[in-house]
Order: sequence, then C-alpha cells, then structure tokens
Amino acid sequence: MKIIRYAMVLACIGAAGCATQPAGESALGPVAVTTGQEGADRMRARIHTELAAGYFELGNMSMALEELKIATLADPSYAPAHGIGGLVYAALKEDRLAEESFQRALRLSPLDHDVNNNYGMFLCDRKREQEAIGYFLAAVRNPLYQNPDRSLVNAGVCARRRGDVGAAQGYFQQALKVQPNQTQALFQLADLEFARGNFTDARDYLNRLKQMVAPTPELLWLGVRIERRLGDRNTEASYVQQLRNHFPASKEAKALAAGTIE
Repeated sequence: MKIIRYAMVLACIGAAGCATQPAGESALGPVAVTTGQEGADRMRARIHTELAAGYFELGNMSMALEELKIATLADPSYAPAHGIGGLVYAALKEDRLAEESFQRALRLSPLDHDVNNNYGMFLCDRKREQEAIGYFLAAVRNPLYQNPDRSLVNAGVCARRRGDVGAAQGYFQQALKVQPNQTQALFQLADLEFARGNFTDARDYLNRLKQMVAPTPELLWLGVRIERRLGDRNTEASYVQQLRNHFPASKEAKALAAGTIE
C-alpha cells in the first residue's frame, strides 16, 4: 500500500530559502504491510487507510476522514490509520486531535519511523523544537528506515530554528554521512556557513549542490551573495545573469533589482 510520508524537509531557515528537491523527495512512498496472513478486519483497515492517504494527497480532507473512520472501526489497533489521521488533523489545524492521533499511532507502533518523523514535523512547526528533535532521532534509530537522512535534516532545521547552530550543523553533517548527495543538507550547510561568515565553506557546499540539482532562485541568490562576499565578480555576474534570465519574476530577482544584497 501507499502511506503518506510527511518526509519533505521542514521550511528552510534564512533569507536564502530552500533549494528545490528532486522527484525522489516525494511525500508518498510504498510501505509493505501484507504478510499473507492478514485478517479480514486488518485488510479492511489497510485498504481504507490507503484510500484516506490518497484523498489526503489530493487535498480532500473530508473524504480522508471518512475513510479513516471506516478503517479505525474495522481495526482500532491499526497504527497507520492513526498516523494518517495525525496528518489530516494537522492540515485542518485541529492540533489537539492531530496530537492525539500521532500519540495513539506511536503507542501502537513505537518504532514506526514515518510516524515519528511526521510527529516531529508537527511539533517543530508549532515551535516545540526540543520535543520534535527527539522524535526525529527516534525515527533515525529504526534500522528499517531507508531514509534516515531526511529526519536528520529535519532535526537540523529544527535545531537551527531554536538557535542551536552547532547542533544543526552536526545533524546536517550526519545526514551527509548517511547520504552524501543529500541536497537539502548541502543547501542548509551552505546557507548556515554563509550566515556564520564562513564564505569559502559556503561556496564549497554550494558547488557540491550545483552538481546535483538544476539551478533554483534560492540557490542562485545564495551564490550571488557568497561570491559578493568573496569578491569574485565574474562568478557573481554568472549567478546574476542566470537569476535574471531564468527567474525574472522571483522574489530573489526582485531583491537583486532593488540592490538589497546582504
């Protein structure tokens, strides 16, 4: 089946924004739950949870809730249904119900890496950063988690949000050890090093990122500012030209036209 994975990295910090991610960062992913000995109630819960996930992805929250109601009536102990419920209620700004759903899912399946990651996202978005980081790291500790780098990046963004730059840097670097081509980790480290005044290091991370993703306004804008600080006018001019030619309506191009380069 497919279960929603709220695996997209948290909103990026700082004026540079966030580099666009490749298709591999999709919020949906396959989860194998069938063992060949699935009972009728569990099968019904699984099927309707899958339908709820599809409706959630389409933005149809009322139908998602209807399907989740059927799923939980069929099998109240089916943890993925409660995990999807957390996402749906969070999208509806029903924070109490969202939290209850996430917590119930984790009581039923404490090691579920998707629910731990999603609950962490929920908490960090609500400025409960320290709690959130604990859930991201719980996801990472699950040896079956195929993408622990994503939760490490989320932990880093959340740590940076609360002002713990050292911890944030550590999480981003751990993500790169797990997945050397982790594009969000590279962008975050480039942006973080720029903010700390380490412009050469910022350039190195950005150059690594450029080899893996197509230019975005955020990436080009960070490049403009890095090269301005390093005094490389030719490279700066190249970033400026790309930004003006390819993304003339972007807020970064407008900032450039206004002369508001940091």
